[in-house]
Amino acid sequence: MKNSLVPPAGPQRVLALAQLANSVGDGAYYVTSALYFTRIVGLDPARVGLGLTLAWAVGSLVGVPLGRLADRRGPRGTAVLLALATGLAVASFLVVRGFVPFVAAACAYASAQSGLAAARQALLAGLVSAGERTGLLAHLQSTLNAGLAVGAGLGGLALHAGTQAAYLGVFALDAVSFLVCAGTLLRLPPVAPAASRKVRGLGVLRDRPYALVTLLNTVLLLRMPLLSLGLPLWIAERTDAPAWLVSALFVLNTGAVMVFQVPMARGVTGLAPATRAVRRSGWVMLAACAVFALSAGASPGVAVAALVAGAVLQVAAEMGQSAGSWQLSFDLAPADRVGEYQGFFGTGVTVARTLGPLVLTTLLVEWGTPGWLLLGGATLAASYAIGPAARKAAAGRTGQESRQPVPVN
Repeated sequence: MKNSLVPPAGPQRVLALAQLANSVGDGAYYVTSALYFTRIVGLDPARVGLGLTLAWAVGSLVGVPLGRLADRRGPRGTAVLLALATGLAVASFLVVRGFVPFVAAACAYASAQSGLAAARQALLAGLVSAGERTGLLAHLQSTLNAGLAVGAGLGGLALHAGTQAAYLGVFALDAVSFLVCAGTLLRLPPVAPAASRKVRGLGVLRDRPYALVTLLNTVLLLRMPLLSLGLPLWIAERTDAPAWLVSALFVLNTGAVMVFQVPMARGVTGLAPATRAVRRSGWVMLAACAVFALSAGASPGVAVAALVAGAVLQVAAEMGQSAGSWQLSFDLAPADRVGEYQGFFGTGVTVARTLGPLVLTTLLVEWGTPGWLLLGGATLAASYAIGPAARKAAAGRTGQESRQPVPVN
């Protein structure tokens, strides 16, 4: 695994190619969608924000039952169907011209994306041994960043052109990218449905230790909107650093993940290394927040140096936390319910993206330095709490499996 972007041949590489295919389209979509919905569709920005918030809330609820579907019907077929559904949802944006149709299309898009993420994780678990999963997820994260960077460049060309045809071309590209993803996933060998006992009601929510680990991980994920919202607002409102630094910090983060995520994840192969990685990431994130805070009121040169140093620490914390949380999400899930559990664990990303902008705006722009320190302190506290929670979840899983009767077909 010397090349950070190329996993070993076989199912691992096919999974990476599928990831690359749709991440290129997603990268173009992310940088153009807001302007497309406001300038081309003609929606008010506040209504766009409301619609997307509602859509991702629906997606987070639907992810668990769709993950359960992958467990019971087979993850490969479910992932292929959800990739096709995502492509169809993106294509529907091409003809949306009102708020209600926009919300309906956005809900379909977010639901299919959430379910696809859960089904992919179940597929990965069925094709890759437990000891290789975190390493492969690191490869996939590097591949994701590479694809997003290429897609963002293509989206930038559309923004430069500024025409309706250019915007429509981006959405068509994203829709086609999911068709390519579906075709790529079909190259994988089928994974048999899990011999799962029938789950009723709340399912994974009854597993309180796993739910607590998911909640604590969600706190750690509040840093997700930092590069896209928190730091740009901080730089503009609280520092004398140049505006171009926002783009430079984004490039730094993306490049670092592409190059170093795989080496950072290499030693995370079990519960104990995973909790240590998360705990270390909490300290590094606290340091990053403290360094970011030093940029307020400083000269432009000092502010730039502090922001770059903070960004280096932040991406190191991000990679450590990612590697640890990936391992925990698989190790603590029952083998016959991986899709359902991954669907639930993935809701942390949706919640962080939904609440993160409000939290970061309040802490950083309004509170300033105390807000940075509070964010770092909350991250550190959650990173320490996740260890005992994970051990309790693992102990409960062991006891549950010892009492589980052999299923009779």
